[in-house]
Amino acid sequence: MTQKITAQKALKDLTLLDRFLFDQTMENTEAHEAMLRIILGQEDLKLLTHAQTEKELRTAPWLRSIRLDVYSLDQAHTVYNTEMQAKQRDDLVKRSRYYQSLIDSSLLEPGSVSFNKLNNTCIIMITPFDLFGENRYVYTFVPCCREDNHLKLNDGAVRIFLNTRGTNDHEVSQELIDFLHYVENPSDELVEKRGGQHLKIIHYYVSKIKASEEMGVKYMQRLEEEILMKQRAEEEGRAEGLAKGRAEGRAEGRAEGHAEGLQQGILNSAKNLIRSTGMSAVQALSAIGVAQENLEEYIVLLEKCISEEK
Repeated sequence: MTQKITAQKALKDLTLLDRFLFDQTMENTEAHEAMLRIILGQEDLKLLTHAQTEKELRTAPWLRSIRLDVYSLDQAHTVYNTEMQAKQRDDLVKRSRYYQSLIDSSLLEPGSVSFNKLNNTCIIMITPFDLFGENRYVYTFVPCCREDNHLKLNDGAVRIFLNTRGTNDHEVSQELIDFLHYVENPSDELVEKRGGQHLKIIHYYVSKIKASEEMGVKYMQRLEEEILMKQRAEEEGRAEGLAKGRAEGRAEGRAEGHAEGLQQGILNSAKNLIRSTGMSAVQALSAIGVAQENLEEYIVLLEKCISEEK
């Protein structure tokens, strides 16, 4: 186990693309507020509540839940959900739609008469890749009329996708560019040379976390938990495979049964992770230890299993 843990990134080498460092940093209200001010360009933005990390939402026990990276509310009662998405996937746009729907479903109390009481919402997804291929740092989406795109729906819902590798420097603020570069490279040099006051606040908390012995222990515990989850999944798969193989009674049956059982064990463990943590299929399968080259096959099998259970 020790060898596997040490093979992971050390705490000092983490960037804000790593969920642990991002969540721990944004739990500090001052850091989260500074980030939102940079992204939205609102110097007077003030958070009313302490930022919640890994907030779980679900509409029913049998439906897919979500786990939000960072959730907060400002003085105008606008709800913010900020997600750090390190790996490129082809479902991020639809995921943002699902997040929007579950956030909305949690905002009105039973018996509310008017839907105008719905809070304004802003979903922000930060990525180290260009999801839309236009080389922009920022893509902001609000509903508008197809026949007249100057006519906005004004339903209070905004979705923003940030690309750390944009090239349209002349169209966005230098402070935003510096922050997005900092996401991938949280260096003292970058902050000292170009960092504005908000980035310096974020860097202060990042540095404090990396220097904290308590955070080092917490990070190691998180790694150990992930490794134990993978080991349990492997053991469950082996046990199911051996049981099925013995039932077949032939060498060929044992081999086939072991393979099928191992596969079923992995799928069962992935389903449990998704239900208990709100992980996506890719996150759950990766946490279990499914090799990159087998991910696509297992995603199809997993989605089929979940669909058949409904």
